[in-house]
Amino acid sequence: MPKIVQKLPDFVNLIDPDKNQIFNMSHEEAEELIATGNPDEVRKIEGNYAIVTKQEQQVYMARSIGRPMRYFMAKQVDGPLLIVADRIDEIYEYLKELGLEEQFRPDYTRMVPAHYVTRLDVVGCPDPNPDHKRYFTPKRNSLDSDLNKIGHAYVGAMANECAKWLDNIPKDEPIGVLFSGGIDSGSVFLVLYDLLLKRGESPSRLKAFTLSIDNGPDAKQAHQFLDKLGLSMFHEVFEGEISDLDYKETIRVIEDYKQRDVEAATMTLALCKIIRERYPEWTYLIDGDGGDENLKSYPIEDNPELTIRSVLSNPLLYHEGWGVDKIKHSLTYSGGQSRGHVRVYATASKYGFKGFSPYTLPNVIEVSEGIPFIQLTDWKHDELYALKGEVVQRGVKAVTGLDMPVFPKRRMQHGTVSMDDFKKVFPDNEDEYRMYFHSLYR
Repeated sequence: MPKIVQKLPDFVNLIDPDKNQIFNMSHEEAEELIATGNPDEVRKIEGNYAIVTKQEQQVYMARSIGRPMRYFMAKQVDGPLLIVADRIDEIYEYLKELGLEEQFRPDYTRMVPAHYVTRLDVVGCPDPNPDHKRYFTPKRNSLDSDLNKIGHAYVGAMANECAKWLDNIPKDEPIGVLFSGGIDSGSVFLVLYDLLLKRGESPSRLKAFTLSIDNGPDAKQAHQFLDKLGLSMFHEVFEGEISDLDYKETIRVIEDYKQRDVEAATMTLALCKIIRERYPEWTYLIDGDGGDENLKSYPIEDNPELTIRSVLSNPLLYHEGWGVDKIKHSLTYSGGQSRGHVRVYATASKYGFKGFSPYTLPNVIEVSEGIPFIQLTDWKHDELYALKGEVVQRGVKAVTGLDMPVFPKRRMQHGTVSMDDFKKVFPDNEDEYRMYFHSLYR
């Protein structure tokens, strides 16, 4: 359990501020902005963060996609107790210390939704509903339809966030890219490679880490990607076994049961474990998580609740779900990538890594939301799925001068192992994942 940053009779903050990645101000300055409750002030904070502060009886919480933040309101003899943490089990363990664990249920915890300032009044029974105010409202369709300009703006924004991140980590620390050779991890690797060269720093800090279970297809794709650019010396493949893939362990780590997130997180968890075994002192990892959400690159046909019109007409649908004011919004988990990014955050944290996902940051999402998707795709699925490769490939060329290879889209969990092996590991029924998660607190 992280050290308690703030402990009051009615409020306990278990969030570790050292896990924040704030680029343009101190933690204390960011906390002061959040304490105003003013969304315009909170939007000034750049980077990844989860911050909570108490002002008299009001608690203000805000986070980016890259950091989860949960809370639970317990009852004491003297009044309410609000506990804030980044994990459900941290809340449960703290309640056990107080002898209040009988009040706990995992679905009584609440997730602070990303991109909102959440205010909660700690005033006792009955507990009031939280108040949510958006601090991030990107303008839609702000770019014209020139794919070269769109790509330059989008990858350029990602490169700017990577540059800020490099400014905030030690210059002698190695950097591992979780790498499949796909569009997102590939563009992140090439942008970092280019940035290090332009800064006069050695790109030898970089490693492209790929997990391969019984010759899964990603290892070959990743090698082909780098070999075409003469960069295969940066590639490192970690050979694993089917026994390394344990979806029940993954559920315990990510504290969620959503099927696709469990599948992806299982692969990331196995990779992080093997990296840690080989490199005991390694700290920094970076990945391409968020690229699919930004370019709306998910097979719509796989989700019966979605149509191409719902995807293209609802801003930030893949980032936030249907929104805090909608009946489908999960109070326990939030929605979209605001929920799902735990597949990367929790798995890296489990093994002591400091992860970074530049595509999840508001300054990058803001550019992607400005893309005129409807104009460019005319509501056609195939046009939407092809758009991501066009945009990112052109953007990487504009920003780095490198010709990035583009391969057909494949989910990480389908690239690490063959489909036959995949079916041996993962039940094809989300109810099994859900039941196992709830069994952890019985």
